[in-house]
Amino acid sequence: MMRNLWLVIFFAVLLWSVIEPKDLFTWFLEVFPALIALVVLAKTRHSFPLTPLLYQLILLHAIILMVGGHYTYAEVPLFDWFKEWFGATRNNYDKLGHLAQGFVPALVARELVIRKQIIRGRRWQHFFCVCTCLAISAVYELLEWGVAIATGEGAEAFLGTQGYEWDTQSDMFYALIGAVTALLTLSRYHDRQLAQFK
Repeated sequence: MMRNLWLVIFFAVLLWSVIEPKDLFTWFLEVFPALIALVVLAKTRHSFPLTPLLYQLILLHAIILMVGGHYTYAEVPLFDWFKEWFGATRNNYDKLGHLAQGFVPALVARELVIRKQIIRGRRWQHFFCVCTCLAISAVYELLEWGVAIATGEGAEAFLGTQGYEWDTQSDMFYALIGAVTALLTLSRYHDRQLAQFK
């Protein structure tokens, strides 16, 4: 039942996001990681099922990606409203995306490390998870840079820097905040769900 609901939500948001997106190329670039996640989850559903918490967080992250793909990260309407309300100079939806880019992978890495018994000490597990998230964030920033070089001006919507010279560094910092926050707030709850696999 939950799997069916997960799929309905995923495909409903995916369908909505592809209908008249701001820029189809940007949509594809932003949504592609969610599509990869869908394929990986489908292939590992029986051999390595995840905790319900992870499935929910992965869906939430996919929705964040799809919304960003539909509008572009610099033009998500709700965050335009926040920008006006708080007197900010930029739409910060991309920071939510990078926060999720740390938050969700931290718990995915944690589940893999614990269930596969790769690292035993909790502190080392958390250190590894944070490092994994920072590595993912760095690779993503390098991919953004590569796309910008390859496509020229058309990449501005994908980069979403909005004229902020420290965008790359702040993106990685938000991923770090997301990873640390996930580990500090959800580890105990995650442990209770992981107990079903012992």
